[in-house]
Amino acid sequence: MEYLGIDLSCAVGSLRHGQFPEKDCLLPLISKLLGYAIVAASTTVKLPQIMKILKHQSVRGLSMISFELEVIGYTIALAYCLHKGLPFSAYGELLFLLIQALVLVAIIYYYSRPSHAITWIRALLYCAVAPTILAGQIDPLLFEALYASQHAIFLFARIPQIWQNFSNKSTGELSFITSFMNFGGSMVRVFTTIQESAPKSVLLGYAIGVATNFTILSQIIAYQKPQVGKEKKTK
Repeated sequence: MEYLGIDLSCAVGSLRHGQFPEKDCLLPLISKLLGYAIVAASTTVKLPQIMKILKHQSVRGLSMISFELEVIGYTIALAYCLHKGLPFSAYGELLFLLIQALVLVAIIYYYSRPSHAITWIRALLYCAVAPTILAGQIDPLLFEALYASQHAIFLFARIPQIWQNFSNKSTGELSFITSFMNFGGSMVRVFTTIQESAPKSVLLGYAIGVATNFTILSQIIAYQKPQVGKEKKTK
């Protein structure tokens, strides 16, 4: 009994006999279900951030380079998972996150006008190189090196935003909902990656995501409290 790559026979068999499924049966099932839940949630994870920018027509406090590096990281990660033939439940959210990240960068470009020439050069370089990477039409050793570097890319994608938040003592137009979903998704992916026996390099990437997303989420919570206090005083 299998649906969408999820083997239900073990759990159903145990329940039919009035028994609770054993750990070796239950954990893989939970991992698969969580994997598909993350994929489903990923279709909307960046929408709160997009809507907040559109509502305020502002990208105040947002680091452009952070969002650009995020696009590059998602592109490399998705290409690597496709190349390795991992099950869709183990990486599917990367596709939806990449699409939303591209839309988000386009919106940031729009509200950051006038844009510098270097900004458009970076965008054109991405459009020229990304299709080749996604198609896996590069040397295998270079592919491995790229994937290893994407962990650093995701780390450095967060550092400029974290530093900007710290310097401004404000998180500007960053969305709490999107940041919370990013953190929760990284936590779940650590569990599913272990259960799917994915390469350790994949696990490392999600572990870095947990740490950096938690930092940004903490900053949003910390820097909002003083603002609430000020509002109360003015009233």
